[in-house]
Amino acid sequence: MNELAGALSPYLRQHADNPVAWKQWGPAALAEADRRDVPLLISIGYSTCHWCHVMAHESFEDTTVAHAINDRFVPVKVDREERPDLDAVYMQATMAVTGQGGWPMTVFAFPDGTPFFAGTYFPKTHFLRLLDAVHTAWTTQREELRHQGSAIVEASAKGGPAFADVTVACPLDGPCPPAPPVRTEMLDAAAAALLASADGVNGGFGSAPKFPSVPALRFLCDAYVRTGDAALLDHVRLSAERMARGGIYDQLEGGFARYSVDAEWTVPHFEKMLYDNAELLWLYARLYGEDVLFARVADETAAFLLERFTTEEGAFAAAFDADTDGVEGLTYVWTMQELEAVLGEDAAWAAEAFGIDPRNPNFEHGANVLELPRDPRDSARWAAVRHRLLAARRGRPQPARDDKVVAAWNGLTIAALAEYASRTNHRDSLLAAENAASFLARVHIGADGRLARASLGGIASEAPGILEDYAAVALGFLRLGGEWTARAQALIEQIREHFTDFQGGFYDTAADAEALVTRPADVYDGPTASGWALAAAAMLEAYQVTGDETYKDDAWRAVARAEPVMAANPRFTAGLHAAAEALVRAQRTELSTGHTELSTGGKLAVVA
Repeated sequence: MNELAGALSPYLRQHADNPVAWKQWGPAALAEADRRDVPLLISIGYSTCHWCHVMAHESFEDTTVAHAINDRFVPVKVDREERPDLDAVYMQATMAVTGQGGWPMTVFAFPDGTPFFAGTYFPKTHFLRLLDAVHTAWTTQREELRHQGSAIVEASAKGGPAFADVTVACPLDGPCPPAPPVRTEMLDAAAAALLASADGVNGGFGSAPKFPSVPALRFLCDAYVRTGDAALLDHVRLSAERMARGGIYDQLEGGFARYSVDAEWTVPHFEKMLYDNAELLWLYARLYGEDVLFARVADETAAFLLERFTTEEGAFAAAFDADTDGVEGLTYVWTMQELEAVLGEDAAWAAEAFGIDPRNPNFEHGANVLELPRDPRDSARWAAVRHRLLAARRGRPQPARDDKVVAAWNGLTIAALAEYASRTNHRDSLLAAENAASFLARVHIGADGRLARASLGGIASEAPGILEDYAAVALGFLRLGGEWTARAQALIEQIREHFTDFQGGFYDTAADAEALVTRPADVYDGPTASGWALAAAAMLEAYQVTGDETYKDDAWRAVARAEPVMAANPRFTAGLHAAAEALVRAQRTELSTGHTELSTGGKLAVVA
């Protein structure tokens, strides 16, 4: 029997009508697998994931596939956004098996959760063969699967980074020495390495698919503040401009898609995530005084968050789907015929303004993603065209919104809106940030001070908060200041009590959380900075606000413990490099002024 109808997660609810007898992760599902002596089939995804939808339509809605699953496995559906701890553990296993990861993630495991085979998306025919092969191996080669599972867990555990021992120089029960935890030479080398991997023509880093990589751009901003190296700021500006003019940015309504499938930012993967728009609001707010384009994009992104992401309860929803009625980008793209139907004689002018070549459409089936190669000279005509197109677009079927409230992403949004409001005096943005903070305090934070990862409709999930939740919410509260400072300090105390590795670093899950096959401790950034980096940043922010040296010492230890990983892989530890830059600034400010102050206002050249 499918048990997902009562799930809190909208992603799990999407699968409530599947003929697959899905269960939620928990002791009951594991116990049933043990009682039946069958493997777990763990499928991990999220509500706006295009390929998750594809596999659902091809396989999980098919009765033949469902029969093959239900008879020989206990199927478990996991929302990676609600349970990032499970996602992290099984992503490590998938990487160990295949060398790559992604979603949907497909994992076969023993009833105790030990994985013995893993992959990502499987077409229906391949998936049916895989189900048969796993069942045969389970019944005839169980011992080999046990050895394979042990090897996967061991490889996952050993696959983690090597950390430094910092407690001798900076004991946990005493103050750190009066010196920066990292050498500025290492920060300079990291900035140089980022520039070496940068796309000097289109902005960003690497090639397709291309993500905004805001943690890396944030670090380059910080490195520029310290060094004055114009090349660092130039790349940030180039990246911000190319993204703002590309299809990754919604040229009609504002807001950013998750990534571009090409190196030129032209065709997006159309899902819109809260964390991306929060982080990009921060970036454009920081560049606000540098260019009228950046100011406009910051204003539009803030408006988009307030108008489209705000939930009825006053928090911020998780994401908008990439698909509409099962078709990716259906809401957003335009054929020339559609432009003509809406705009009439203005269609040709609009096509040129939006970078459309009628003979060479940039998307599928003769459709186009709108770009803005340059600002039109006739700004009034452009504004009128945008208004007419957006009004027409709103009459189309719209992508679904995942109304799940994720604590960490709301913390980042609160921080970004507070930063934007401080630069623009935009009262509505500050009020929205305060409303979201009040919601988190009321719904997500329990009487014991512990934080729930997610909620829906004002009801908190049983999934516990992880490190990034505590750290990001603490950062958001600190940016609001006033009465929120004490609440942020309480969350930082929870980090100290439950997430420390007792060597200066952090685990992603609490010490009293559900024991999984491994306990992740990740310093690598994803679309946002790692939980480890966010924790260091929150402690530095608390130090700035309160002057309490113990916060700075904890941040020093966190950065110094991760220094070997940072030096080896600067591109994906940019969040920690930004924290290190803040430490260096704090040290220099203290030496020059005798008191603590991390600059957070003014023009970019003096902004922290």
